Parts: sequence; C-alpha cells; structure tokens
Amino acid sequence: MQFDNNTTRIRRSILVRLAKLCFEGRTQEGIDRIPIEMRPKAAHHDRCCVHKERAVIRYRLMAMLGYGVEEETDELTPLSEYAARALERDHAGRTGLTVIDEACSACIHANYFITNACRGCYARPCKLNCPKKCISFVDGKAAIDPQKCVNCGKCMKVCPYHAIVYIPIPCEEECPVGAISKDESGREIIDDSKCILCAKCMSACPFGAIMDKSQVMDVIKWLLSDRPVVAMIAPSIVGQFEASLEQVNGALKKLGFDHVMEVASGADVTAQNEAAELEERMANGDSFMTTSCCPAFVETVEKHVPILKPFVSHTGTPMHYTAELASNQHPEAIRVFIGPCPAKRREAARDELVDYALTFEELGSMLVAKGINVEEAEPVSTESPASASGRGFPISGGVAGAVMDMASDENDSEVRPEFVNGISEPTIRALKNYASSPGEFNLLEVMCCEGGCISGPCVIEGARKAAKRVQDLKLESSKPSK
Repeated sequence: MQFDNNTTRIRRSILVRLAKLCFEGRTQEGIDRIPIEMRPKAAHHDRCCVHKERAVIRYRLMAMLGYGVEEETDELTPLSEYAARALERDHAGRTGLTVIDEACSACIHANYFITNACRGCYARPCKLNCPKKCISFVDGKAAIDPQKCVNCGKCMKVCPYHAIVYIPIPCEEECPVGAISKDESGREIIDDSKCILCAKCMSACPFGAIMDKSQVMDVIKWLLSDRPVVAMIAPSIVGQFEASLEQVNGALKKLGFDHVMEVASGADVTAQNEAAELEERMANGDSFMTTSCCPAFVETVEKHVPILKPFVSHTGTPMHYTAELASNQHPEAIRVFIGPCPAKRREAARDELVDYALTFEELGSMLVAKGINVEEAEPVSTESPASASGRGFPISGGVAGAVMDMASDENDSEVRPEFVNGISEPTIRALKNYASSPGEFNLLEVMCCEGGCISGPCVIEGARKAAKRVQDLKLESSKPSK
C-alpha cells in the first residue's frame, strides 16, 4: 500500500497531538480529550459510530505511549494513567507490534469470488479446469463451493471475462513469514515467535489496525530534561525532507537534541569490518557471507532460516558503531537512533549502547508539533562526517557496494555480490537454497524492504524521491573538497 493514505494521515495527526501535549507538559491533562476532540458528536465518522471511532483513537494512543493493546486489563483505565506510567518509567517497554481489535475488520478468509461480470459462457473453462470440481452453474452463472475450493486460482486464470477475483486478507498476504493469523473471533493476532518486525502487515492493513509500540513520549521526556540527548540519524533520513543534511541537523537541534551524529559514519566502520571479515572467511574456505545491517533479515534467519545462520556476518551494524562513538564522545548523554522501521527498535532494545529508537514518521510528527520547518532550518554541520559509501547504505546495493569499496582499498580480494532485494516467501526459499547450494557469489546483501531502507514502513517520503536525494548526497560526498 502507498506510504501516504488515510490511515497513515490519521495516525500522524494523532501523533502530532500527543507530541504537542508532551512538549507543552500537558500530557496527563489533555490526552483523554484527544479522541473526543478528533471525533466530536457532530463529526463525520467512517466506522459504524462515533464511539467506535473514539475507541480506535484511544487504542492508537495506547500504542503511541508504548503499550500493547493486548496488555490492557481494564477498559476503564484512562489514557492519563497510562501516560503517567510512561512518564515515570526509566526505560521503554517491550518493543513490537500490536493489533487494535476494535479497528480490525475481521476480513473473511482469503478466497476466489465470482462477480456479476460472469456471462455463464458455454465454454465453461472455469468448471473444466477446476481440479477439485468445486464450480457449478446456477441460473446460468458460475458459483464456487467454498468447502471444496483450495484457492489454486486456476479458474481466475482461465476466465475469458476476468469475472473471477481473488479477495485476500491484506495483512496476512503481505507477511512473508506467516506471523499473523486469525484467532477464534476472526480478529488478527501476531505471533512474536515468528514475527520479524518488517511491519509489512502494518503498512498493508487498510483499516490501520496494526501499530508499533512507540517510544516518542520517552524521547520527548528526555529532550525536556537537563540530560544531554544525542540523535543518531540513519543515512536514509536525507531522503525524507526537501532539505540539506545540514538543515536536518539544524531542525533536530531546534527540536531539542544536543548532538546530531550520522549513522553513515558507523556504516563506514561496518563496511570496513565486513570487508575484513569477508577476506578472513574466504581464506578459511567459507563459500560466502551475508551482510548483517538489516535487523529484520537477522530476525528472519534466527526464526525461519537457521541454516543460514553460520553465514551471517558477525560485524556490528552502523547503529551500533555510531552508538559506540556517541558513548565515547558524550558518555552522559541519552542516545536515540532515528530510522525508517520498527525492526531497528528491537535491535536498539538489545544493544546496551542505544537507549531509544524513533521512526521517521514519529520524528516528522514531533517537528510538526513544535512548528519546525526543516526546509527553513539553520544549517548545522554534522559531528560525525561520513563517506559517500556510508551515505549510500540505505539503497539496495549500497551495503555491498561499500564493502567492495573497502575491499578494493584494503586488499586485493575479489568481492562477488549477490542481492536479495526485499524479503518475501520466494526470497526466503531462495535464502534456504543459498545455504545448501551456494552460487558464484561470495557476498550476499539482504534488504528486508524492496529498494532498501528508503522504502521502510515508517517513512514519510516516497521511495523514488528519497532514493534520488540519497544518491545526490552520495554523489556530492564523493566529490573532492576544494
């Protein structure tokens, strides 16, 4: 689904309201009124009634406060109490996705459906090609027996009038690992033991029923404190705004961050270390090595492709190396990663050098709440300048390209890359095959999102525009300084 649609706009609108209350120090005072203010009695509502609209907004706010909807034990607990708990905690709660059952439409099971475009043709190709003999003709129109249908889709392929359509369950359809399914009531639930936090289900759900547990309130709390806070910005951030990297830095400083560091500088360290690790592995007779920068890919290996685990690079991610640099330069500071996906939030929770993680969507909402226009921000130079290769990490091919650059600089080893551009059921099968039957490559770059991090589930700009801005910065960075 497009990154810009009605559900994302509503989600961002709620985020802006919450962030504004947080910055003004009125969270407990005003949060309970947000559902009523957004959906007054006389307002138009898209769901069955205004009360359900308000309930969905309430549950969205719970997720934005960092709580899972599944964790609520008393529906009478006001949002202000959840906000009070969030303000008191020293660390964010458990990361992950949560399903708002009030918003879930309990989609019917995925099936093939014969529309009124059926002409009841004499050829009967749908009936004759059905392997389970589940199609009959009633009053001159084709009908499918759902008890016999196995969803093979052959009837749809042969219908000359395109009268047969496939009706999917969007979230289940997009999940590459089968982590989301229906419970006894027909609502969707997420199995955390399978989930890789790619958030494809969140992007796919047309009802906005899936949310990730935010840390935005935790970060704002520290921004308002006397403790210094470091923003560690992912390389893909430059693709999110029609502004220079220096203006992005300036906007973050104006938002309250004391220091801004490019994670692209950590990417340079990752590329250098992966180049050295690849050379060592090849010398030891390994057939290939995979990159380790994408946390959703690492989760995929851990939970679904364990046969590939010995091939995954042991090198730390750009976020880790940037946090290491930040901890050395600013040991007393709170370290906040800002990137395009919830998977980095899970990685941050496991890295003792990273305190919190924000998404670009959350950052954008915080900027709006404070009335900060990035395009008009005063430019500020970065504290951790990076190379062109490091700044090219967020585009598919960028990680392998940086490793190749480092390998050619450091040694004479030949790097032969192969690319997995997006994790899906077919690419997971391919990953399993790579482990058992390696090809001619020796470096396998895997990106969970097609196109790379610029296509993450929590971006605020389209992938094409974002890619161009990243490429432009990379090109500019590669030019020799005058």
